[in-house]
Amino acid sequence: MNIILLGPPGAGKGTQAKRLETMRGMRQISTGDMLRAEVAAETSIGLDAKAIMAKGQFVPDPIMVQMIENRISQPDCTQGFILDGFPRTESQAEALDVMLRKKDMNIAAVILLDVAEDQLVERIASRRDEAGMRRPDDEPDVVRARLKVYRDQTAPILPYYEKGGRLERVDGMKSVEDVGLAIDAILQRVS
Repeated sequence: MNIILLGPPGAGKGTQAKRLETMRGMRQISTGDMLRAEVAAETSIGLDAKAIMAKGQFVPDPIMVQMIENRISQPDCTQGFILDGFPRTESQAEALDVMLRKKDMNIAAVILLDVAEDQLVERIASRRDEAGMRRPDDEPDVVRARLKVYRDQTAPILPYYEKGGRLERVDGMKSVEDVGLAIDAILQRVS
């Protein structure tokens, strides 16, 4: 089974994707993690992405589409995958659908984690990595910029999935456990 988790930055997509990966044997594909790895490795994609992400902006479509296509072709995705952070735009959603059709694959569910933006800024600003450091893109001003970009660029793809009857909504402000149970119910229904 292949699914997409949508929602603004900090909505809990990564947390829920890791949970589903463990429970269902699917492979989480987090574009954010992939981009941070590219930045850490100082690849050409990483250096370009670093400058873009530091401003709270999203990486351009061609880079993202190529990274996703390469990733879902890996053997560890044969049992299914969870897209976390992709697609972000209608053009990416369309490109994803075209790519999946060529591979005789589909998306079983598109799950939107609905959240309150003011609470998100607090949630994101308080998170830290394993070393206790805040990521540069988690600074409150950058978070607000990321949320604006989400509203302007990503939220408009919701009708794309709604008109196809593929969009499912979950209250992302509930506890991690309650959000997980709501997602489980959706997956049970679509499988």
